[in-house]
Amino acid sequence: MTFTPDSVVVTAIFRPKPGAREALLEAMAAVIPLVHEEEGCQLYAIQEEPDGTIVMIENWDDAALLDAHGAGQPVADFTAAIADLLAEPVRVTRLKAIPLGDAVKGAL
Repeated sequence: MTFTPDSVVVTAIFRPKPGAREALLEAMAAVIPLVHEEEGCQLYAIQEEPDGTIVMIENWDDAALLDAHGAGQPVADFTAAIADLLAEPVRVTRLKAIPLGDAVKGAL
């Protein structure tokens, strides 16, 4: 992963409905390899909170490439596939790094 001043970090929070976790993970497993191939994708990884909330952490080379990702077919297909699986809308946050300390450990 390469940090640049234009890099954009994204978090996306997914709260699955009761019983929908596995279906949500299946939809994610289908889209993630496609996104990994997109221009500008440095990181696109999921994590799970103890309560079952899924957190996606992303890192993109710049906002324009992130915007292209958001407008692309893989995201459109994924959004349609998970529409009935979520207890609430996905919460997405765009972040700009403030790299402090170690150059490698201080930025995503």
